[in-house]
Amino acid sequence: MTAVGNFEVPPLGIGTWAMGGPFSAPTGEPVGWGPTDDAESVKALQRSFELGVRLFDTADVYGCGHSETLLGQAFASVRDEVVIATKWGCRFDAENRRMIENDGSVEYLRRAVEGSLRRLGTDRIDVYQLHIGDLGLEEAALLRDECEALVTAGKIRSYGWSTDDPERARFFGEGEHCVAVQADINVLFDNPEMYSETSLAVLCRRPLAMGLLARETFDELPSDDVRVTNPSWLQFFVDGRPSPEYFKAREAVRDVLTSGGRTLVQGALAWFWARSPRLIPIPGIRTVAQAEENAAALSFGPLTADELAQVESVLRP
Repeated sequence: MTAVGNFEVPPLGIGTWAMGGPFSAPTGEPVGWGPTDDAESVKALQRSFELGVRLFDTADVYGCGHSETLLGQAFASVRDEVVIATKWGCRFDAENRRMIENDGSVEYLRRAVEGSLRRLGTDRIDVYQLHIGDLGLEEAALLRDECEALVTAGKIRSYGWSTDDPERARFFGEGEHCVAVQADINVLFDNPEMYSETSLAVLCRRPLAMGLLARETFDELPSDDVRVTNPSWLQFFVDGRPSPEYFKAREAVRDVLTSGGRTLVQGALAWFWARSPRLIPIPGIRTVAQAEENAAALSFGPLTADELAQVESVLRP
């Protein structure tokens, strides 16, 4: 089990970006993952729960509210048994499924938390995360204070920051009820400063490198899949195809990751648990099959010390 503040959870969470369905950036480019099946998504969430997963991560902007709604539906009958982590920071047009702009104001935080509570169908959020990774520290200080006020009011139990900057993570972590940071980390793209310099739990987004560590073929990604639209922050794909650099790295460690009967997905997840006890990968899912493959990784456990050393010697000599 891994501690996220006062919560003790298995070291595997589930992300819900992909199941939110189509939505677009303020500039109009798609930032979803193509078509989804809501019924299958709910079944996948519930199957993850049946298999022992307890932490589920979302954001108000995923599908412009849709992911939160699905999460609330999936766990209405077991709300007290799951840890729900969501995020705020970008205003959006739910009707047209379009992001508007980032908003780091206290006023927007107060509105956003009410919207998330409503969509999730709950009276409290377990881990509430700031979703603007590069927000200035002066603004962040005001939001941190407001998060403490929301804890006192009982609307959230704890909070964190989704950022890849260790300084920002440490700054937010000075808050009494700040328990987590969310960061881009995976076997192909490590960021040890995010977990070696703070005591926070680390929710690891993109743990399967946007599917590069999960899929074998990428020939038919839909045109509204974010991996086709080439946003500036997308590292692992170019025009819907795996980046040659990262694909080569994946193949270089494939044999180690898949040793002992693991699938590539399960080996990629096992790397986290060997790397640090504070890392919680949150792979996205849309199907029951994906939920089952991810959860099965828990039974294999972490890579051995020798396997971890082999991976690191190849990727980060």
